Amino acid sequence: MNPSLLRRAVREMEAYVPGEQPADTGIIKLNTNENPYPPSPGVSRVLASFDPQRLRKYPDPGCAPLRTLIAQRTGFRDDEILIGNGSDEILALAMRVFVERGGAAGWFDPSYSLYPVLADIEEIRHRPTALDEDFGWNDPDTEGLDLFLLTHPNAPTGMLYEQEAIADLARRFDGVLLIDEAYADFAPRNCLDMAREFGNVLVARSFSKSYSLAGLRVGYAVGSRELIGAMGKIRDSYNVDMLAQEIACAAFADDDHMRRNTDRILATRERIAEALRERGWTLPDSAGNFLWARPPGSAAEWFEALRARGILVRYFDAPRTRRHLRITVGTDEEMDAFLDAVDAAGKD
Repeated sequence: MNPSLLRRAVREMEAYVPGEQPADTGIIKLNTNENPYPPSPGVSRVLASFDPQRLRKYPDPGCAPLRTLIAQRTGFRDDEILIGNGSDEILALAMRVFVERGGAAGWFDPSYSLYPVLADIEEIRHRPTALDEDFGWNDPDTEGLDLFLLTHPNAPTGMLYEQEAIADLARRFDGVLLIDEAYADFAPRNCLDMAREFGNVLVARSFSKSYSLAGLRVGYAVGSRELIGAMGKIRDSYNVDMLAQEIACAAFADDDHMRRNTDRILATRERIAEALRERGWTLPDSAGNFLWARPPGSAAEWFEALRARGILVRYFDAPRTRRHLRITVGTDEEMDAFLDAVDAAGKD
């Protein structure tokens, strides 16, 4: 193919590398932070009763029923809520709406590895701020930035930041602060109030993690009418399909089911964190559905040793992350198998 057919930015950029989805169903998959428990029974009822004849027509372009449910739960108005095709669409829209070509966006390093990919697509300069050596908060230099993407709790570390540090960033930043709260339902606090208090703050949420709907691709953002309205101007038409909207409504309405699953995951997370520490691994406290663990020895070798024993975790081969593994919290049975694999690999 003639390379000149492609935009220069596309020719030169590195593509996002998603977590592996192995074809072997015998592998215990602890690499992409999926929920190990099924979604609300209401999801099954939607699927069982859905009439395929309805698919002849386009879905609700504004996802009105889902926005209404979110408004009732969060206290935001309908016009302060935008539904996306996954929260990744929200992130992409923010890059397109709030940063000019050639402008700059920032985020912490390490953080969600999709951020630089989205910036490259829009020809936006990267301005990452390194977290401190223990992956804690480090005040970002926001001079000249149009957008700052803050993953909270942080991914891949699972660490929370102090609320006042985030609020201070919002106060002094002249651009848009997008707080990416994909894991907020596993954390003891969130930043929804900041999206009410500050006109430059957006909070993005996902249905993939706590609602067990990673295969559906639904997310949302809350913020001021002005920011939400601007993003709505350029979103794809009919961006969330009919069935996804109805399933998301059923899952969101069943808050008790989500909370029960979340509580199970948190209990397992703490049990496994303690077990790994007893085995000589180093872990910060996590506020997500995963653990950020530094094993004794080479993390790359541990990754391969666990994989050889049927356990797939996530290894990020980058300067700040290559000494750690990210481990999704699965069921108790899956995590017991993980510990057995750790013990077996540790004897080799």
